[in-house]
Amino acid sequence: MATMNDVAKAAGVSTSTVSYVLSGKRTISEETREQVLAAIKELDYSPHSGARSLASSRSNVLGLMVPLRADVNVSVIMQFVAGVVTTARDYNQDVLLLTQDDADGIHRVTSQSIVDGLLMMDIEARDTRIPQLAKLRKPAVLIGFPDDPQGLSCVDFDFAAASRTAVRHLTELGHRSIGFIGSPQASLERHATYADRARKGFEDACQAAGINAALRACEPTSGALAGALDAMLSDHEPPTALVVHNEGLLPLLREALALHGLQIPKDISVVAIAPEDAAMASAQPWTAVSIPAHDIGRAAVEMVMDRLNSDKPVEIRLIVPSLVQRETSAVRS
Repeated sequence: MATMNDVAKAAGVSTSTVSYVLSGKRTISEETREQVLAAIKELDYSPHSGARSLASSRSNVLGLMVPLRADVNVSVIMQFVAGVVTTARDYNQDVLLLTQDDADGIHRVTSQSIVDGLLMMDIEARDTRIPQLAKLRKPAVLIGFPDDPQGLSCVDFDFAAASRTAVRHLTELGHRSIGFIGSPQASLERHATYADRARKGFEDACQAAGINAALRACEPTSGALAGALDAMLSDHEPPTALVVHNEGLLPLLREALALHGLQIPKDISVVAIAPEDAAMASAQPWTAVSIPAHDIGRAAVEMVMDRLNSDKPVEIRLIVPSLVQRETSAVRS
């Protein structure tokens, strides 16, 4: 089934221009209007009649729910937000940032028609906000993948596959004992899905490969990192490689390992699961499975706009990870 995005590409215009042609909300040149109508006819695109009738009463605002919790890295969150905001502008949409994580905030902005659609971040496995979102008559997209999406569309990075990719890379380099330093304990206790899935993917990959695995939750502080490394490196089979899914620890890691007499990658290899800028923000860039936060934010907006403008069915998108080897991983000596 053709989407509004398909029509826009075929006509060589923006999606918002297609929307304006359909709704009559803005004056469009006759030439552009004919291009759009020709693309609609060629693709047999049928916009939802309900969406057309409501177009004139839209607020042109999307709500973005971003709970700011103590265990979440705000700089990473803002990369997702930047992806949402810049893409929303392409659709002539503003973004209302909602930092509360309760159902009252959802009800307030939807009951008063403040927003046309909602995007929700920092999803938990059994997120209490999801039943409220599922009842709405407005499109909603989850940036995250809960146990039960309850009929809502989701987009996220495949964190489990990211860990598997990191473990596969390290085992191919000959490492047989690998440590995983992950999100803070609070993220695990509330079952933030990115933390759970990264950890589970690591455990499964190590078990399948038949190698020793050591896992530690860790606060992004030098003291917490020192404690995690002390515990791992005092084990009877200490790791010769680490997978780090905690961006706040990367600036601290080299010094912490040096205190144990370990050099990267001569004595211990490291793979980060982190956004590209965090992996590159070092004189010795990290081998990394990059989290494409901006791309995920863009995809979430495209998905909610598709559902605002048509009857597109529920969709689950998991972004496939890829690893770039840099200076912090090497063949086990």
